[in-house]
Amino acid sequence: MKRLVLVAAVLAMTASSTFAADMAVKAVKAPPPAPFDPWDFAFGSAIMNDYIFRGVTQSNHKPSVAAYFEPRYNVTKDLQLYVGLAGESISFTNRPAAEIDIYGGIRPTFGAFAFDIGVWGYLYPGGTCFFGAPFDAAGKAVSAECAANALPNGNTMKKDVSFFEAYGKVSYTINENWQFGLNEYYSPNFLNSGAWGNYSSITGKYTAPSTIFGSSGVGMYVSGEFGRQWFGTTDSFYGVPAFPNGIHYADYNTWNIGVGFTYKVFALDLRYSDTDLSKGNCSAFTGSFNASGTTNVTPINPLGTGSNWCGAAGIVKLSADLTAMTSLK
Repeated sequence: MKRLVLVAAVLAMTASSTFAADMAVKAVKAPPPAPFDPWDFAFGSAIMNDYIFRGVTQSNHKPSVAAYFEPRYNVTKDLQLYVGLAGESISFTNRPAAEIDIYGGIRPTFGAFAFDIGVWGYLYPGGTCFFGAPFDAAGKAVSAECAANALPNGNTMKKDVSFFEAYGKVSYTINENWQFGLNEYYSPNFLNSGAWGNYSSITGKYTAPSTIFGSSGVGMYVSGEFGRQWFGTTDSFYGVPAFPNGIHYADYNTWNIGVGFTYKVFALDLRYSDTDLSKGNCSAFTGSFNASGTTNVTPINPLGTGSNWCGAAGIVKLSADLTAMTSLK
């Protein structure tokens, strides 16, 4: 009897297992892919010992801070629209409160080529005019503010030097280590001087393998740029006796080379920058408040004051750059 019960139990278990094996297994649905979010936001800040723009100090070779915020809209993975707002602390002759940048553009990508086309506005609110005479070299009257304010060295600067540039940039990525680029900027009224400005440059960057410092997460790059700035002729505000209707700012070359170290969202950049502008032509271009001397005479600088604002400079910059879609997840 016991044997019959045992055999029956074994048969029942076998039948149950066979029935279970024959049952259709309900497939577990994979989670739906995350919806494509075209919006992104980039933002960051920096502190540097000198704010250099195209080889010329914007901070009197003193420390400067900067910050930016840039909303982005990705139409596709290869087409991005963007606008931005940035600010930097500066030290200009006309003493504006800061440099405020408003910009926007489009960034299309075609394979290894990445383009950036847009417009950049440089705003300098809160300035004061310095001229020191009621009439300019062409005999045109200046404002009461301009006439009342004079610099000891004789340099001049308008109250508002805000301007905008249209730009086009392209970079070509050869591989994960090498990248080269071309930049072109044009302004019809550079620094509100009346002179057009055109800047062209070539760039190169080498990014070291990610394992250069082992598993520390620290990266390294070496980059450089060579550019040339061309100018037209200013209006009569900046005229001199030999050129009362305006001066032709001296065209110049500028270059920089540096090494950078990265860790997560941080970057430390060590850079050397210089130009081939003479001290006399630099004084005429920048109107620097601390230009001095009388021996740096040029056709556009009859007073002979000289400025070091366009000379060699070493730049140390610590920055943090984040994007909402990657850094904040």
